[in-house]
Amino acid sequence: MNFNRSPWALHALLLAAAIVFPFLSNSAFVINFGVLALFYAFIGQSWNIAGGFAGQLSFGHVAFFGVGAYASTIVQMRFGINPWWGLPASALAGAAAGWLIGVMSFRAGLKGSYFALITLAFAEVFRIIANSVDITGGGLGMLIPMKQTAANFQFGDRRVFYFIILVLTVISVAVALWLKASRFGARLAAIRENEDSARALGINVFAEKIKIMAISGAIAGVGGCFFSQYFLYIDPTIVFGVDKSVEMLLVSMIGGAGTVYGPLIGAVLLAVVSELTRSMFSFQGLSLVLYGTLLVIIIAFLPNGLIELFKRKERKEAGRLTSAASSKAGEA
Repeated sequence: MNFNRSPWALHALLLAAAIVFPFLSNSAFVINFGVLALFYAFIGQSWNIAGGFAGQLSFGHVAFFGVGAYASTIVQMRFGINPWWGLPASALAGAAAGWLIGVMSFRAGLKGSYFALITLAFAEVFRIIANSVDITGGGLGMLIPMKQTAANFQFGDRRVFYFIILVLTVISVAVALWLKASRFGARLAAIRENEDSARALGINVFAEKIKIMAISGAIAGVGGCFFSQYFLYIDPTIVFGVDKSVEMLLVSMIGGAGTVYGPLIGAVLLAVVSELTRSMFSFQGLSLVLYGTLLVIIIAFLPNGLIELFKRKERKEAGRLTSAASSKAGEA
């Protein structure tokens, strides 16, 4: 089957493989690996939607992640609201943070490296606030009591978490596919390539960038909600830490920024590196060191990410088929 001509067949095959994966083994390690790989893919896609598709490179995307994590945990722990409502609460909180940071940054005319740095500054501001106020638990963080019931968003079988994050990842991929095919996505691509030219074409650059920051922030916020429910503990250093921003960025850049499946490819690699370094070495942060080294190598030889390998293979196959068709036409 030619997947280039039948892209939906490829989507179906990948989805089927993802559904079967947790049943290949009863090992908690294997299931946890799958959960983490999909989690990295999900939060990486949130960065990719703004940074890859729209060119709004952010160093502080963890701001949306952390806001979502605290929003869902606060409504559960402080107001007694069912944790399932944390998903929409975290999406709204992340979208609001994306809108706020976007409005303040873009009205000031910040873009490129200046925008990247201001997002990092916002993330640090949010970290300081979370570390200072009582509702967030301050520096002690917030511990969610263990009560394994489906109504409480806690499950004895980790496969349930796997399928929850799989559904969320499928939704994020669907958003990326929509951006690839929609007029909104085309306007974002024009902004990414040249804002002045896009403005000259009649595109409302400010409004479009605000929209994509809100969408990206909502996805990252939901990632924060899932993180808090999976690990049952958050604190300012964990959910507003620079390492989360680095992971989001690296997943997309290594896999292929601005592509639909780039974050998934990068996420699998990040999960492999993380698990191998955690099991083989005790040096904290070694996984990020190795991942950064991989990023340098890939930028040097595959500037469009690992997905470029598949595209090269497709182009080579297309060239071979074209040559074969030309030869047959010449013989005829």
